[in-house]
Amino acid sequence: PLIWIAGGIDKGNDYNIIKADVVQKVKTLICLGKDNNKLKSFFGGLVPEIKETQTVKELVRLALESARKGDVVLLSPACASFDLFKNYEDRGNQFREAVLELKREVES
Repeated sequence: PLIWIAGGIDKGNDYNIIKADVVQKVKTLICLGKDNNKLKSFFGGLVPEIKETQTVKELVRLALESARKGDVVLLSPACASFDLFKNYEDRGNQFREAVLELKREVES
């Protein structure tokens, strides 16, 4: 099972292209961004669980809460990062740092 992290500024995406894969593989969609209405309305009812946040720190905690042994957490936003981040590199760096911080907390 997959926990998919997506969201940001929609670029006119056609989610029909990935619909079958999402329905088959995604158990939780975590939306990160200021406006996730398109993601939530398209995948609502198709994905068992949809969560939403505007911070990377909370995002990582939500992913941990949803994840079970053997699950995969995938950061594949499908949207532009400019609503919360300087650019895609900043988004990736903040995600990595939040994961490492949570790992340190869990291990201590």
